[in-house]
Amino acid sequence: KKAVDPFLKKEWYKLQAPSMFANKDFGKTIITKTAGQKIASEGLKGRIVEVSLADLQNNEDFAYRKIKLCIEDVQGYNCLTNFHGMDMTRDKICSLIQKRQTIIEANGDVKTSDG
Repeated sequence: KKAVDPFLKKEWYKLQAPSMFANKDFGKTIITKTAGQKIASEGLKGRIVEVSLADLQNNEDFAYRKIKLCIEDVQGYNCLTNFHGMDMTRDKICSLIQKRQTIIEANGDVKTSDG
């Protein structure tokens, strides 16, 4: 049996950030091509992508913040994303905690004016 390169069955899609960020295109993602009933764009929707805020804002001062973006829609080979969450890098969290202290993490749902 002849070995087939698995990347021949893949397609690359561009990731586009929401308009609130300075950098529009921030990366690419890969998925298996549409075949039969399995549509590639449906497999992309709902994916969570984690990217550094420094890459989105072109400012290295925000390198410790990680932004999670969810793929909402696919137009051609462009994936449109929406904000899904924010986190901090491990080294930043460790620098905030001093000896003999503990961290208390809290999650909260916030209602914004735009819905």
